[in-house]
Amino acid sequence: MPKVAKEMSALAVKRAAHPGGTPRHVTFAAGGVPGLLLQITATGAKSWLLKTVIGGTRRNIGLGPYPAVSLADARDRARETRDKIRNGIDPIEERKAVKAALSTAQRRGLTFADAMDKCLAAKLEQFKNPKHRQQWRNTLTTYALPHLGPILVQDIAVQDVLRVLEPIWYDKTETASRLRGRIETVLSWATVAGHRTGDNPARWAGNLKELLPAATRVKKKDNQPAVQLKDNQPAVQLDDARRWFAALRRRDGMGSRALEFATLCASRSQEVNGARWDEIDMEKGLWIIPAERMKREREHRVPMPPQALNLLKTLPRFLNNPLVFPAPAGEEMSDSTMRAAMKRLHEADVTAGRSGFVDRVSKRPAVPHGLRSTFRDWVAERTNYPSEMAEVALAHKISSSVEAAYRRGDMVEKRRRMMADWSDFLRGRGNDV
Repeated sequence: MPKVAKEMSALAVKRAAHPGGTPRHVTFAAGGVPGLLLQITATGAKSWLLKTVIGGTRRNIGLGPYPAVSLADARDRARETRDKIRNGIDPIEERKAVKAALSTAQRRGLTFADAMDKCLAAKLEQFKNPKHRQQWRNTLTTYALPHLGPILVQDIAVQDVLRVLEPIWYDKTETASRLRGRIETVLSWATVAGHRTGDNPARWAGNLKELLPAATRVKKKDNQPAVQLKDNQPAVQLDDARRWFAALRRRDGMGSRALEFATLCASRSQEVNGARWDEIDMEKGLWIIPAERMKREREHRVPMPPQALNLLKTLPRFLNNPLVFPAPAGEEMSDSTMRAAMKRLHEADVTAGRSGFVDRVSKRPAVPHGLRSTFRDWVAERTNYPSEMAEVALAHKISSSVEAAYRRGDMVEKRRRMMADWSDFLRGRGNDV
């Protein structure tokens, strides 16, 4: 049994100091309880230790720092610890068990809002396109958090997910479908990370599928308004598209040039907004968009028509800025820039007493993305080019073997001729092919 040392006073504990000359910790017997020590580090930090034997093994058990734990408190803790040991309880293992239980409780106590943040911190690193990252966060924040945010992930059930999806399933079907998948991803992360158990309530097959109609049967994705013209009047169709393009070319500004380039290449706005000079081979007339900037995350090769090349040659290049179409402050241009240019074209045409540029079906003013539909209609109705070639030009998903064929050198040149004919069509040159 340890010898009971002379009891230190509170003042003695306060005055005790490291003797110096060694980096090692030093200890002083505090007295009052066998084995109670005051430990002092070389930096002067003080703490309490209980030196004892547990199951035949000598152990030092920490009782807390001084002065947060006073001398009197340290003696009380030392007595309680020794009592546990006498009763067959290992205080160290007991602490480990309590800590593990607390950790488990904290994991199981994770709310959906916290789980979303933790999941997205890892998940969004996979997306190189900032727009995709923002879309993921925005849909969850707008639609899921108001209903699921404060609920513990362990407690979320199918009915909770339904409360999120049902209000928008019929009116915003595509958004709702994507939202369901994103909720499923967050809950899947929570399961793997140990925060919940059981089936994923946001899973579609064999789950929500039985409660909601398939998205494809509810409402087809709205087509973006395009520069399409009246049926059965071919000449008007040609005149209207050409009139729009001619009006665009008369406008100044980087936004107008970006819109012109996007039209000539039948490209998405975000692909043009982020275009870099190092992606463009002026000599070969190729724009190679890396996979991380593409919607399908696959490299896309664009054989640019001569008009697009000529446009690039007229653009200024800014020092230390790799962007082809930078915004005034030097950052990447936003989608709203092209939309604004398109809106001004429509408004100017209406002001001049003409019909403006509206979609044939919806009657809404055309938007930049709709120009890709215009290109697709031109291929189908005014040319003999195969539809697969147009799908490759638009970077749509098609058969892997067909896509591979059109990526080969000879097919790239055929696509180049198609894009040149498209350019001629827009500028009122040549005949339909």
